[in-house]
Amino acid sequence: MQYNTQKEKLFLPEYGRNIQNMVDHCVSIEDAEERRKCAYTVIDIMGNMFPHLRDVNNFKHILWDHLAIMSDFKLEIEYPYEVITREELFNAPGHLDYSRATMRYRHYGKILERMIKIAASMEEDHKKEHLLKMLLSQMKRSYSQWNKEADDEKIFYDLYELSDGKIKMSVDTHSIPEVKLNNNNRDKLKNIKYQRKK
Repeated sequence: MQYNTQKEKLFLPEYGRNIQNMVDHCVSIEDAEERRKCAYTVIDIMGNMFPHLRDVNNFKHILWDHLAIMSDFKLEIEYPYEVITREELFNAPGHLDYSRATMRYRHYGKILERMIKIAASMEEDHKKEHLLKMLLSQMKRSYSQWNKEADDEKIFYDLYELSDGKIKMSVDTHSIPEVKLNNNNRDKLKNIKYQRKK
């Protein structure tokens, strides 16, 4: 008895050994017309294996790519589509540049910096005052997550700097309410006994 682990490795295991044997037979056919007919038959069988994917735009193109891969790029026929080449398959993808947001203080985040700019451009009224209270509270929360103790003076200075000097507040005239961080929530979620007690 011969086990599958002892047999030749499959290029695309999702199609199974029978389809791989069909592809191997197709490659071995000498007559070009017979080889072409065999390839189209194998494509039809491969398509029947995944009927739920028939609605995908380039489903047939994908099947022809798979046929080329399964034949180890040895199947010599006129493909109806431009199939993937060995070089394209095994080449590493190019370097992808990520957009690096320029932030002065990463612990506050880009959105908070934008909101501070909006608050700086607002007219003096109760809406701006309310927004500033919310921003200061969020700044303290963000600052506390990265540092052990929140320094109100430092937060007021950061607000002044992020608003380009348009918002000037100090510890003498304003206070930031204490924020409570829930650091132990993750531990509670991991503890199954705690979840069952609730």
